[in-house]
Amino acid sequence: MFLNWSDLVATIKKSFGLLAKSNPKMVSAYQALDEASAENNVLDAKTRELISLAVAITTRCDGCIGAHAEAAIKAGASREEVAAALATAISLNAGAAYIFSLHALEAYDALKS
Repeated sequence: MFLNWSDLVATIKKSFGLLAKSNPKMVSAYQALDEASAENNVLDAKTRELISLAVAITTRCDGCIGAHAEAAIKAGASREEVAAALATAISLNAGAAYIFSLHALEAYDALKS
C-alpha cells in the first residue's frame, strides 16, 4: 500500500481544523469557494467528485486524492467510474507532457541559435 489513506484523510480533517483556528478567514474563503462551485447544481455530487479526483491526479495531491476518494464513495461513485475518470486524467496528463515537451524543444532551439 502506498499510503494509509484512512489515517491521511483523518489527519487532513484534523489539520484543517487547526489551520482554521490560526487563519479562519482563509479557511472560510476556501470553503466558500467549494460551496460556490456546487451552487448551481448543474453537476451532481458524484460527477464533481470524479472531476476532483481526476484533477487531484494531475496536480499530484495525495491529500486531495484521499479526501475526494472518500467523497466519491459517499456520492455513490463505483470503482469503475473512478477508474474511468482516472484514465481521462492519465490521458490528459500525457497530452500535457507532450505539449510541454514541444515547449522544451522550442526553448532549446531558440536558445541554441
